[in-house]
Amino acid sequence: MKKISTGVATQIRNFSQQQLTTGLDLGDRSSWYCVLDEAGKVMLEQRVSTTPKALGEVFSTMPHSRIAVETGMHSPWVSRLLSELGHEVIVAHARNVRLIGESRKKDDRLDAQTLARLARIDPQLLCPVRHRSAKAQADLTLIRARAGLVRARTALVNTARGLAKSYGERLRSCNVRNMNPEKAEGLSPELQAALQPLLAGLESVSEQIAEYNQRIEQLAQQGYPQVAQLKQVKGVGTLIALTFLLTLEDPHRFRKSRDMGCYLGLQPGRRNSGQREPQMHISKEGDPYLRTLLVQGAQHILGPFGPDCDLRRWGLKLAERGGRNAKKRAIVATARKLAVLLHHLWVSSEVYEPLRNSARIAVATAA
Repeated sequence: MKKISTGVATQIRNFSQQQLTTGLDLGDRSSWYCVLDEAGKVMLEQRVSTTPKALGEVFSTMPHSRIAVETGMHSPWVSRLLSELGHEVIVAHARNVRLIGESRKKDDRLDAQTLARLARIDPQLLCPVRHRSAKAQADLTLIRARAGLVRARTALVNTARGLAKSYGERLRSCNVRNMNPEKAEGLSPELQAALQPLLAGLESVSEQIAEYNQRIEQLAQQGYPQVAQLKQVKGVGTLIALTFLLTLEDPHRFRKSRDMGCYLGLQPGRRNSGQREPQMHISKEGDPYLRTLLVQGAQHILGPFGPDCDLRRWGLKLAERGGRNAKKRAIVATARKLAVLLHHLWVSSEVYEPLRNSARIAVATAA
């Protein structure tokens, strides 16, 4: 790593009266930063190790300035570290900064310089995002770890069933949570010998997922009383409610509940030009895991065992409009309304009334 020289450190301190702007291009092992003065002149360009110690040594000696970083693996802890040092940190949305991602002259040094220049001109060009706190990230890691085990279990189940079918046999049908070595008892001896370790691993993974479920329930009861408020909606369990709370963290970030559709990527994209207004798919720009959970909740609400409520009636009416993808569109639209409803319940702390709108219409009709 190239260390910052005494001369450069003195030069930075001499510019302490100026508003400095820094672009920091984060890498897995090392990062590159570029410091601009008020006139946009490059004062310093150097590489630094992507570690708390190295970044702290560099930016603790630097006057308080505006620092722009891109979203990525290291951006959460780096943004918190720089904020604690007194800097104004702007976390740029990597997907929306096309000037960097689609540049034909792309390297770490130029990316850092481009970040600095965009932050100096107008921070809104970077489509800034807000990272969650360290505690919320730690609690959400528990949920994401469980999700990783669930994906692994699904892959193992598909592998086991596929191997059995390719041999002309089938595993006994059961819920994936109950998959164990006993389900291979009816198979041929050679196939049993091949699948026994795989099924034993599946049983172990299911036990670990059950342990995660208990820890998540305990976390919700002890640290997040708002979960009970959101679970008033049938189809929303502890996992969906807690993930919703931890992903948003602060409900007052949004001016109105309807903004939830755009934030979670459940709103159709827009590419209007002149008189053309083409119908597009949803943007999918929000958190993918929370969006998946909300869609699962919407599927339960619209499914055969879904409770009677305004949300279900609205979704089924939308699905009846016909078309090849009417049911799919209704599920996504219901997931968007579910997100709006959960945010409203969180902010207002109201008691959920499943048939509130239907009762109002009935009273108005009777009058």
